[in-house]
Amino acid sequence: MKYIGLDLGSRTLGIAISDELGILARSYDTLRFKDDDYDFAIDKTIEICEKEKVSTVVLGYPKHMNGDAGVRAQISVEFKNKVEEKSNIKVILEDERLTTVIVDRAMISGNVKRKDRHNKKDEMAAVVILQNYLDKVRF
Repeated sequence: MKYIGLDLGSRTLGIAISDELGILARSYDTLRFKDDDYDFAIDKTIEICEKEKVSTVVLGYPKHMNGDAGVRAQISVEFKNKVEEKSNIKVILEDERLTTVIVDRAMISGNVKRKDRHNKKDEMAAVVILQNYLDKVRF
């Protein structure tokens, strides 16, 4: 069973996809959209899921370090609800605390240029979110 992982920002949507067995996550794409145009991002997410034959999405849930859910977390909940209302896709919220830090450190240690890091960070954060979920359900 394939999964898609998402890292939702106010202007970007990092997208990762798993292999057919749901074991490994890899980068897929970074979707760019107008500020807070989540309806566009929702429609594109559904489109990608249909194209890739994916029925489950793992969406990053940005909690504060103390565990509280803030405005960004509420936006993720609304995104989840709208995807599920408009399709037969199940959306799972996955804690995404520290994913950006992990991605930045990995890309810096891999000598990735600053411009390339900026362009790929959302996509790579989606990979971390999805891989964390896949590892959790597998073990």
